[in-house]
Amino acid sequence: MRTPGEFFRTASPEALFVLSGISQYTGSVVAVNLFEEVRPATVALFRVMSAAAVVLAMSWRYQRRWDRASLVGAAVFGIATATMNLFFYLAIDRLPLGKSVVLEFIGPVAFAAAFTRTRRNTVALLLAASGVVILSGVELGGEPLGLVYIFGASAMWAAYIVLGKRVAALDRGLSGLGVGLAIGALAIAPFGISGSGEVVGSARLLGLCVLVGALSSAIGYTIDQVVMRRIPTRRFALLLALLPVTAMVVGFIALDQTPSATDLLGAALVIAGVLSQERDEITPQQEEVLA
Repeated sequence: MRTPGEFFRTASPEALFVLSGISQYTGSVVAVNLFEEVRPATVALFRVMSAAAVVLAMSWRYQRRWDRASLVGAAVFGIATATMNLFFYLAIDRLPLGKSVVLEFIGPVAFAAAFTRTRRNTVALLLAASGVVILSGVELGGEPLGLVYIFGASAMWAAYIVLGKRVAALDRGLSGLGVGLAIGALAIAPFGISGSGEVVGSARLLGLCVLVGALSSAIGYTIDQVVMRRIPTRRFALLLALLPVTAMVVGFIALDQTPSATDLLGAALVIAGVLSQERDEITPQQEEVLA
């Protein structure tokens, strides 16, 4: 029987990404239900704080003296990630979860397009982007502030890809992720601190917030770090196209949101795009350069 470490080293990036997406959007379902009792910004703060605590506890053996460049890199990554979480929760408080995920994907699509060089990868990108557009059924009216938040989250998501790759290359296990999230929590604390007393005073609310952090950040971002070490950044950005499909599946199971024939067509195009891209992985020599 394979150990968890062997599974993460040998499973396909696509399978790991689907697992990450299921974890992240299961956490999002819990978070949306929490918004009736806790401010979205407060849920975002507890998500990042609890995830930082979990990841740091998991990576304590890798803790060693930090040089300034590594600490700054982890800090910038953590702030971008925490801000992405904050914007995303403010957005899904105003917009449907499925559409929010699709619109947030604009940043990663732009990033993947900028680094797509071969004809095969261009076709893969066009298939995935077309599927995402179909899945969105884009309706831009009604919630302008929600759109501002989701486009902010989209920009931070693109930053997450670039900065997360550098953190993954620090050769510190998961400690770079944990330290970054801890600093990111401090950065968004002014926005989420109001109402935190109610969460701390309720074992149920605190437990749900910790669950959101474990599912959406600790598990999801840990898997992302593993995948980032194995594949080029361009391929990682395109794999993010699987997330709207994953959100659709989670919505069907957890929220009884039945996909239409159009949704299934969009999902098929996304999967076709992901499967048709060049399946390049990082060689040991490239890993040494990144480190």
